Amino acid sequence: MYIDEVKGTMKLPERVRIFDTTLRDGEQTPGVALTVDEKIRIAKRLDNLGVDTMEVGFPASSEGERKAAREIVELGLDAHICGLARTIKNDIDAAIDSGTDYIHTFIGTSPLHREYKLKKGKEEILNMAVEAVEHIKDHGITAEFSAEDATRTEFQYLKEVYQAVESANVDYINVPDTVGVMIPVSMRYLISELKNYLKVPLSVHCHNDFGLAVANSLSAVEAGAEQVHVTINGLGERAGNASLEEVVMALSIDYGVDMNINTRLLMDASEQVSRITGIRMPPNKAIVGENAFAHEAGIHVHGVLEKAETYEPLTPEMVGHSRKIVLGKHTGANAIKSKLDEFGIELTGEQFDQIYDQVKKLGDKGKCVTDADLKAMSETVLGRAENEVVKLEGFTVMTGDNVMPTATVKLNIDGKIGTAARTGVGPVDAAINAIKSLMSETAHMELKEYNIEAITGGPDSLAEVFVIVGDKKGNNAIGRSAAEDIVLASVEAVLYAINRILVEK
Repeated sequence: MYIDEVKGTMKLPERVRIFDTTLRDGEQTPGVALTVDEKIRIAKRLDNLGVDTMEVGFPASSEGERKAAREIVELGLDAHICGLARTIKNDIDAAIDSGTDYIHTFIGTSPLHREYKLKKGKEEILNMAVEAVEHIKDHGITAEFSAEDATRTEFQYLKEVYQAVESANVDYINVPDTVGVMIPVSMRYLISELKNYLKVPLSVHCHNDFGLAVANSLSAVEAGAEQVHVTINGLGERAGNASLEEVVMALSIDYGVDMNINTRLLMDASEQVSRITGIRMPPNKAIVGENAFAHEAGIHVHGVLEKAETYEPLTPEMVGHSRKIVLGKHTGANAIKSKLDEFGIELTGEQFDQIYDQVKKLGDKGKCVTDADLKAMSETVLGRAENEVVKLEGFTVMTGDNVMPTATVKLNIDGKIGTAARTGVGPVDAAINAIKSLMSETAHMELKEYNIEAITGGPDSLAEVFVIVGDKKGNNAIGRSAAEDIVLASVEAVLYAINRILVEK
């Protein structure tokens, strides 16, 4: 809404090219080292996604990098295949020999790089930049030039270098914020100023040291930049690069800018890269994080169920994601009912109230109730006899080193209160022995089968207990219960089975 009020002040290009550097800068993420096969798998994903150019590595750095570049070139992908090269003839020749149809060459231009890294003067650096571009163009290859650390380079000198490579017929001029020092307003200013002097398309490469890589990239587009360097999941050196999925969706939804990206494949690409690199995304990562379309708060869930746009700026389907209704202490009745409807579970009002109360109690203990938890809880409620003959009034257990496991169980059997304490090989066995003792005058019950499993894994998982109980006359009944406490779940499951036998009698 408000962005429409300011679009008139922007110089938005009709189309933005996406230059992906996951296979080069993304691989420079600490701890990430990709094999040739892994690079090929990611390259295919990037091509399906529709990136215009993919930077596949630094061919001069190793034989493995050259081999990967050659094999990706041989795939015949639609995207341009780019190799990185310093403004050194051997680097450029290595990229040429790899068969890439696009070469990204760079040299540092800031005072820091000139004095401490390169130990070269302005004129020599400018000449090296021009000669590198000319060498690339002599071979009929697309050339992109980067003034490394451009955002800490004196504007007059930066302009001179860029104008010189433009005269050498460079195809793209890249403005890298190498150490992520820019803020959106300064990036917009810099690109606007450069557009006054340069005719070739401008590109930007933003790092995320202050968490502003995406914002700075978007500001550059506002000023007329036609290409953005990105990586899947924002991978890259230090704090990483501008995230492809965030840049693409912001440009598409907020700015209405055309790109060649199939956004429905974003989640698939993100998950693939995460698996291969071993770099997991935080759950609150925009667009592709596990919680990007997750809702727990009752008010939010109610709004989303009525109309998704109330709390979602884009639909999960747009990016290949899915909506998730999370059940916890903030959950309202609408969310639980929606989940139950989704699973085809029908409950009476009283049964629903039991589920609702259990979800709230678990939420207050800091647990999020998973779909599997909810199904197990529902099965427990549905498995209870309508008119219980035997009700649990309370129980305690005692166990530990050098202590015989002992359970004390208090039951209400058809209006009569009874208490029994028994021992066993463990607390569950002791509790079941106490129940059998209390039930001996009413009916002789035997535990025929007992199974237990953690529903979702982890220390806070619900334990689901499944039992079969039988009497002397051959009547058998199934009982099940799900609870955090294994002993409680076991006691409830046994009592539910006993009640079903007694009610049927």
